[in-house]
Amino acid sequence: MNKKHLALLFLIAFLTMLGFGIIIPIMPFFAEKLGASSFDLGILFASFNIMQFIFAPIWGSLSDRIGRKPLVSFGLLGFAITFILFGLAESYTEMLIYRILGGIVSAASLPTVHAMVADLFPPKERAKGMGIVGAGIGLSFVFGPVIGGLLSGYGVAVPFFVSGGVALLTFFVILFALPESLPKEKRSHAQKRSAPNPFNALFGPLALLYTILFVVSFAFSGLETTFALYISDLYGFNSRDLGYMFLIMGIIAAFVQGGMIGKMVNRWGEGKVLFIGMCLYGIGFFTIPVSGNFWAFSLILALFGAGQGMIRATANAMITQRTTLGQGVTTGAISSMDSLGRILGPLAGGAVYQFTASGPFILGGVLMVIVLFWFHSRHQRLPEPSVEA
Repeated sequence: MNKKHLALLFLIAFLTMLGFGIIIPIMPFFAEKLGASSFDLGILFASFNIMQFIFAPIWGSLSDRIGRKPLVSFGLLGFAITFILFGLAESYTEMLIYRILGGIVSAASLPTVHAMVADLFPPKERAKGMGIVGAGIGLSFVFGPVIGGLLSGYGVAVPFFVSGGVALLTFFVILFALPESLPKEKRSHAQKRSAPNPFNALFGPLALLYTILFVVSFAFSGLETTFALYISDLYGFNSRDLGYMFLIMGIIAAFVQGGMIGKMVNRWGEGKVLFIGMCLYGIGFFTIPVSGNFWAFSLILALFGAGQGMIRATANAMITQRTTLGQGVTTGAISSMDSLGRILGPLAGGAVYQFTASGPFILGGVLMVIVLFWFHSRHQRLPEPSVEA
């Protein structure tokens, strides 16, 4: 694995998600402008994740048969087109159609980038590679919302056009600079495999790791949905305060994934780093209800940033090291579990918040304690890493 490949994967991950980060603060206002209600907005977000949940393993299986580069290129080109069409939408129905299409095509890009990491990094170095890609994603969510907020001053549709342009730029970077990571001789074996039902992953030998990724996504998505309401309703913080808090979290997550994961794994191993990350998540959830000032909340989100960096890089690496399926299918299943959490988490978080404001955070903490004990008692039963994985 050379530094050029590593830098390209970092750049592609960053640019791929930068466009998505740009539209995060704008989507609600754009939808409202076209007459969408808060429920309609929820459907827009859910539809995207549902499509990713369904299609990520399908595209992953296809990438095992025809190679990674065609799928990443297809995903980015489709992403660019749907961004631009969304900016041109004149009704909620059009927005929903383009959002669904965006979820379908984008499911081909980022999971396949993770499959490329699995192709290019030997098992012992894979957590470092996953961390570098994760750092690119983390930085995109640091800078994306800031750029989106600035661009919205020129018109609410402008961020979508710029996001489309960024995705198109990434498409050309992939087309001309990124080499194929899956040689043809390795595809013939992958052709015999079919895309698994992502639910089946929950009942296989790697069920523990897939479940951890689902629970982390579910719990944190519930926090993302309700945290702004919580700090506003109880303590009077505004969107700017929230932006600074998440900026701190994003920087910490990028630093941990990009600069520390490799060293931590070399010293302690993936399992221990994953355990520490889950502990940080649990502490973060349980301390939100007993905090009440800007710096306390910022510190808590910093814990989430560090924990996120540890959990995602190590869990992804551990799964891809032990899979008996193609890396495309595997990273597609990982993406599906993440998407499922992002579908159900906001629904559960919003429902619990109606009964008690601190409920979503207590729920998240309890879930983390459960998977912590499960991992502690069962991680030694995980399959041994495969030399061929």
